[in-house]
Amino acid sequence: MKRSLPLAAATALFLTLAACSRDNQSASPTPVPTPQEKKAAQLQEDNDRQQLDQIPPPSKSRYMAIHTRESWSNPFLVVGKKTVVMRMMNPESPQSGALPGTMLHPAGARRRELTLRLSELNEALAALPEDAWPYGRVIALEEDPTAPRADRIQVRRNVETTIQVLNDLGVVVYEWPSSGALR
Repeated sequence: MKRSLPLAAATALFLTLAACSRDNQSASPTPVPTPQEKKAAQLQEDNDRQQLDQIPPPSKSRYMAIHTRESWSNPFLVVGKKTVVMRMMNPESPQSGALPGTMLHPAGARRRELTLRLSELNEALAALPEDAWPYGRVIALEEDPTAPRADRIQVRRNVETTIQVLNDLGVVVYEWPSSGALR
């Protein structure tokens, strides 16, 4: 009995210390960016915006006529709880007289998906070639239709943040209905 008392006290002390150290780790503040980091981020955003400014303004008459995801040729964003999926159509390579038509370049083979963090969106959009924007500087966006109901609030917050990022870049946002097709 006397031996178990020091053992119980040691165990209680260990658990208390472990809990305190875990609390300190979780309560650590997020690192505040230095002025140099802020300036570098602003320069990068300005550079990304300049690259996107090379793309002509959107042609509303062209993109308003699109009613299915499969027909949408500009970048398409699906915003989730933690990531943004960018769907895009790689432009067709120039056709030669020897290989006419699209037989060797079907649309399904040119579709790509990239899973990004929201912080990577500026750079990813700026890296797209001008040919990837046939409707001009407009992007379709929708909430992740597969997100669980419990995540909907966070997904909506991410959608709003994504729209703000796109607006800051001068990109028009075309919010796609959650049903996947336009009415």
